[in-house]
Amino acid sequence: MITIKSPYEIECMRCAGKVAGQALAAAGAMIEPGVTTHDVDMAVRKVIADNGMIPSFLGYGGFPAAACVSINDEVIHGIPGKRVIKEGDLVKIDVGATYKGYHGDTAGTFACGKITPEAEKLITVTRQSFYEGIKFAREGQKLSNISHAIQKYCEDNGFSVVRKFVGHGVGANLHEDPEVPNFGEPGHGPRLRAGMTIAIEPMVNAGTYGVRVLSDGWTVLTLDHALSAHYEHTVLITDGDPVLLTLPE
Repeated sequence: MITIKSPYEIECMRCAGKVAGQALAAAGAMIEPGVTTHDVDMAVRKVIADNGMIPSFLGYGGFPAAACVSINDEVIHGIPGKRVIKEGDLVKIDVGATYKGYHGDTAGTFACGKITPEAEKLITVTRQSFYEGIKFAREGQKLSNISHAIQKYCEDNGFSVVRKFVGHGVGANLHEDPEVPNFGEPGHGPRLRAGMTIAIEPMVNAGTYGVRVLSDGWTVLTLDHALSAHYEHTVLITDGDPVLLTLPE
Protein backbone atom coordinates (compact mmCIF):
# COMPACT_ATOMS: atom_id res chain seq x y z
CA MET A 1 0.00 0.00 0.00
CA ILE A 2 1.30 3.44 -0.93
CA THR A 3 1.15 5.87 1.99
CA ILE A 4 0.46 9.59 1.60
CA LYS A 5 2.53 11.43 4.19
CA SER A 6 1.13 14.01 6.58
CA PRO A 7 2.85 17.39 7.06
CA TYR A 8 4.34 16.04 10.33
CA GLU A 9 5.72 12.95 8.61
CA ILE A 10 7.14 15.03 5.78
CA GLU A 11 8.88 17.31 8.27
CA CYS A 12 10.42 14.31 10.05
CA MET A 13 11.62 12.98 6.70
CA ARG A 14 13.01 16.38 5.79
CA CYS A 15 15.07 16.40 9.01
CA ALA A 16 16.28 12.83 8.44
CA GLY A 17 17.02 13.54 4.79
CA LYS A 18 19.08 16.62 5.53
CA VAL A 19 21.33 14.68 7.91
CA ALA A 20 21.61 11.76 5.48
CA GLY A 21 22.68 14.29 2.84
CA GLN A 22 25.24 15.79 5.19
CA ALA A 23 26.63 12.35 6.01
CA LEU A 24 26.92 11.52 2.31
CA ALA A 25 28.67 14.82 1.59
CA ALA A 26 31.13 14.28 4.44
CA ALA A 27 31.89 10.75 3.29
CA GLY A 28 32.31 11.81 -0.33
CA ALA A 29 34.68 14.62 0.63
CA MET A 30 37.09 12.20 2.30
CA ILE A 31 37.54 9.91 -0.73
CA GLU A 32 41.26 9.80 -1.56
CA PRO A 33 43.92 7.12 -1.95
CA GLY A 34 44.64 5.30 1.32
CA VAL A 35 41.24 5.78 2.94
CA THR A 36 39.50 2.51 3.83
CA THR A 37 35.84 1.74 3.34
CA HIS A 38 35.66 1.36 7.14
CA ASP A 39 36.88 4.96 7.48
CA VAL A 40 34.01 6.05 5.24
CA ASP A 41 31.50 4.16 7.36
CA MET A 42 32.85 5.73 10.56
CA ALA A 43 32.47 9.22 9.07
CA VAL A 44 28.85 8.48 8.19
CA ARG A 45 28.14 7.14 11.67
CA LYS A 46 29.65 10.26 13.27
CA VAL A 47 27.59 12.76 11.29
CA ILE A 48 24.37 10.87 12.00
CA ALA A 49 25.16 10.38 15.70
CA ASP A 50 26.24 14.01 16.13
CA ASN A 51 22.76 15.00 14.98
CA GLY A 52 21.05 12.67 17.44
CA MET A 53 19.78 10.33 14.75
CA ILE A 54 20.09 6.63 13.94
CA PRO A 55 21.67 5.10 10.82
CA SER A 56 18.88 3.50 8.81
CA PHE A 57 21.08 0.77 7.37
CA LEU A 58 22.84 -0.43 10.53
CA GLY A 59 21.28 -3.78 11.38
CA TYR A 60 18.71 -3.53 8.57
CA GLY A 61 18.16 -7.11 7.45
CA GLY A 62 21.40 -7.88 9.30
CA PHE A 63 23.52 -5.35 7.39
CA PRO A 64 26.57 -4.67 9.60
CA ALA A 65 27.32 -1.01 8.78
CA ALA A 66 25.84 2.48 8.57
CA ALA A 67 26.82 2.99 4.93
CA CYS A 68 27.01 0.83 1.83
CA VAL A 69 30.39 1.45 0.15
CA SER A 70 30.77 -0.13 -3.28
CA ILE A 71 33.82 0.23 -5.52
CA ASN A 72 34.20 0.01 -9.32
CA ASP A 73 32.26 -3.06 -10.54
CA GLU A 74 30.40 -3.28 -7.24
CA VAL A 75 26.98 -1.81 -7.94
CA ILE A 76 25.42 -1.48 -4.47
CA HIS A 77 25.41 -2.87 -0.92
CA GLY A 78 29.19 -3.14 -0.50
CA ILE A 79 30.09 -3.91 3.13
CA PRO A 80 32.68 -1.51 4.61
CA GLY A 81 35.86 -3.07 5.92
CA LYS A 82 39.64 -3.06 5.47
CA ARG A 83 39.59 -2.44 1.71
CA VAL A 84 41.82 0.50 0.78
CA ILE A 85 40.49 2.96 -1.80
CA LYS A 86 42.94 3.56 -4.65
CA GLU A 87 43.62 6.24 -7.24
CA GLY A 88 41.15 5.87 -10.12
CA ASP A 89 38.46 4.05 -8.13
CA LEU A 90 34.77 4.84 -8.44
CA VAL A 91 33.28 4.82 -4.96
CA LYS A 92 29.52 4.54 -4.44
CA ILE A 93 28.24 5.54 -1.02
CA ASP A 94 24.65 4.90 0.07
CA VAL A 95 23.42 6.43 3.35
CA GLY A 96 20.21 6.50 5.37
CA ALA A 97 19.29 8.38 8.54
CA THR A 98 16.25 7.94 10.80
CA TYR A 99 14.53 10.72 12.76
CA LYS A 100 11.49 10.02 14.94
CA GLY A 101 10.96 6.79 13.04
CA TYR A 102 11.16 8.28 9.53
CA HIS A 103 13.90 7.72 6.98
CA GLY A 104 15.92 9.71 4.49
CA ASP A 105 17.83 7.69 1.86
CA THR A 106 20.48 9.04 -0.51
CA ALA A 107 23.49 7.90 -2.52
CA GLY A 108 26.21 9.21 -4.81
CA THR A 109 29.28 8.14 -6.78
CA PHE A 110 32.65 9.73 -6.06
CA ALA A 111 35.91 9.63 -7.97
CA CYS A 112 39.16 8.87 -6.19
CA GLY A 113 41.71 11.12 -7.83
CA LYS A 114 42.06 10.97 -11.60
CA ILE A 115 39.62 8.62 -13.35
CA THR A 116 39.16 7.60 -16.98
CA PRO A 117 36.99 9.68 -19.35
CA GLU A 118 34.55 6.75 -19.56
CA ALA A 119 34.24 6.65 -15.79
CA GLU A 120 33.71 10.41 -15.68
CA LYS A 121 30.97 10.12 -18.29
CA LEU A 122 29.34 7.27 -16.37
CA ILE A 123 29.13 9.38 -13.20
CA THR A 124 27.75 12.37 -15.11
CA VAL A 125 25.16 10.38 -17.04
CA THR A 126 23.98 8.51 -13.94
CA ARG A 127 23.46 11.75 -12.04
CA GLN A 128 21.74 13.47 -14.95
CA SER A 129 19.46 10.47 -15.54
CA PHE A 130 18.02 11.09 -12.08
CA TYR A 131 17.21 14.67 -13.08
CA GLU A 132 15.72 13.49 -16.36
CA GLY A 133 13.50 11.17 -14.34
CA ILE A 134 12.26 13.72 -11.83
CA LYS A 135 10.93 15.90 -14.65
CA PHE A 136 8.03 13.42 -14.41
CA ALA A 137 7.90 13.26 -10.60
CA ARG A 138 4.78 15.36 -10.53
CA GLU A 139 1.22 14.91 -9.34
CA GLY A 140 -0.88 13.16 -11.99
CA GLN A 141 2.02 11.52 -13.83
CA LYS A 142 2.26 7.74 -14.06
CA LEU A 143 5.19 6.29 -12.10
CA SER A 144 6.75 4.54 -15.09
CA ASN A 145 7.20 7.87 -16.85
CA ILE A 146 10.07 8.44 -14.40
CA SER A 147 11.43 4.96 -15.11
CA HIS A 148 11.29 5.37 -18.88
CA ALA A 149 13.02 8.76 -18.83
CA ILE A 150 15.92 7.34 -16.79
CA GLN A 151 16.34 4.31 -19.04
CA LYS A 152 16.17 6.30 -22.27
CA TYR A 153 18.74 8.85 -21.14
CA CYS A 154 21.20 6.19 -19.96
CA GLU A 155 20.83 4.00 -23.05
CA ASP A 156 21.04 6.98 -25.40
CA ASN A 157 24.44 7.64 -23.80
CA GLY A 158 25.64 4.06 -24.28
CA PHE A 159 25.04 2.69 -20.78
CA SER A 160 22.61 0.16 -19.29
CA VAL A 161 20.36 0.30 -16.23
CA VAL A 162 20.23 -2.45 -13.63
CA ARG A 163 16.97 -4.45 -13.69
CA LYS A 164 17.34 -6.64 -10.61
CA PHE A 165 17.37 -3.75 -8.11
CA VAL A 166 15.10 -0.70 -8.18
CA GLY A 167 14.09 2.40 -6.27
CA HIS A 168 11.28 2.35 -3.74
CA GLY A 169 8.87 4.20 -1.55
CA VAL A 170 10.32 5.43 1.72
CA GLY A 171 8.90 6.80 4.96
CA ALA A 172 8.27 5.03 8.27
CA ASN A 173 9.86 2.03 6.55
CA LEU A 174 13.12 2.23 4.64
CA HIS A 175 11.53 0.29 1.79
CA GLU A 176 7.84 0.82 1.08
CA ASP A 177 5.50 0.62 -1.89
CA PRO A 178 5.76 1.49 -4.69
CA GLU A 179 8.77 0.00 -6.43
CA VAL A 180 10.44 2.60 -8.65
CA PRO A 181 12.24 0.84 -11.54
CA ASN A 182 14.84 2.61 -13.65
CA PHE A 183 13.45 1.02 -16.81
CA GLY A 184 10.15 0.37 -18.53
CA GLU A 185 7.59 1.76 -20.92
CA PRO A 186 5.83 5.03 -20.03
CA GLY A 187 2.22 5.24 -18.93
CA HIS A 188 2.20 2.41 -16.39
CA GLY A 189 2.11 2.02 -12.62
CA PRO A 190 0.31 4.11 -10.02
CA ARG A 191 -0.54 7.72 -10.65
CA LEU A 192 1.60 10.04 -8.53
CA ARG A 193 -0.12 12.01 -5.78
CA ALA A 194 1.02 14.87 -3.58
CA GLY A 195 2.41 13.52 -0.32
CA MET A 196 4.02 10.43 -1.81
CA THR A 197 7.71 10.00 -0.96
CA ILE A 198 9.90 7.85 -3.17
CA ALA A 199 13.61 7.04 -3.39
CA ILE A 200 14.62 7.38 -7.05
CA GLU A 201 18.00 5.74 -7.57
CA PRO A 202 19.48 5.02 -11.00
CA MET A 203 22.02 2.18 -10.91
CA VAL A 204 23.87 2.38 -14.22
CA ASN A 205 26.45 0.05 -15.74
CA ALA A 206 29.07 0.71 -18.38
CA GLY A 207 28.47 -2.79 -19.81
CA THR A 208 25.58 -5.22 -19.54
CA TYR A 209 22.79 -4.62 -17.05
CA GLY A 210 23.26 -8.09 -15.56
CA VAL A 211 24.39 -8.36 -11.94
CA ARG A 212 25.09 -11.02 -9.33
CA VAL A 213 25.17 -11.08 -5.53
CA LEU A 214 28.35 -12.23 -3.79
CA SER A 215 28.41 -15.00 -1.19
CA ASP A 216 28.31 -12.37 1.60
CA GLY A 217 24.63 -12.02 0.67
CA TRP A 218 24.91 -8.25 0.14
CA THR A 219 27.50 -7.01 -2.35
CA VAL A 220 26.14 -6.73 -5.90
CA LEU A 221 28.59 -6.89 -8.83
CA THR A 222 28.19 -6.32 -12.56
CA LEU A 223 28.22 -9.67 -14.38
CA ASP A 224 30.88 -8.51 -16.85
CA HIS A 225 32.92 -6.59 -14.22
CA ALA A 226 32.26 -3.30 -16.01
CA LEU A 227 32.09 -0.12 -13.95
CA SER A 228 28.85 0.91 -12.28
CA ALA A 229 27.55 4.18 -10.81
CA HIS A 230 24.69 5.02 -8.43
CA TYR A 231 22.79 8.22 -7.60
CA GLU A 232 19.81 8.64 -5.26
CA HIS A 233 17.60 11.15 -3.49
CA THR A 234 14.43 10.83 -1.47
CA VAL A 235 11.80 12.78 -3.41
CA LEU A 236 8.54 14.31 -2.19
CA ILE A 237 5.72 14.57 -4.73
CA THR A 238 3.83 17.87 -4.34
CA ASP A 239 1.13 19.72 -6.24
CA GLY A 240 3.98 21.53 -8.01
CA ASP A 241 7.68 20.81 -8.44
CA PRO A 242 9.14 17.73 -6.71
CA VAL A 243 11.16 18.38 -3.55
CA LEU A 244 14.45 16.62 -2.81
CA LEU A 245 14.36 15.76 0.90
CA THR A 246 17.99 14.56 1.09
CA LEU A 247 19.85 17.72 0.15
CA PRO A 248 22.50 18.53 2.79
CA GLU A 249 21.28 22.11 3.23
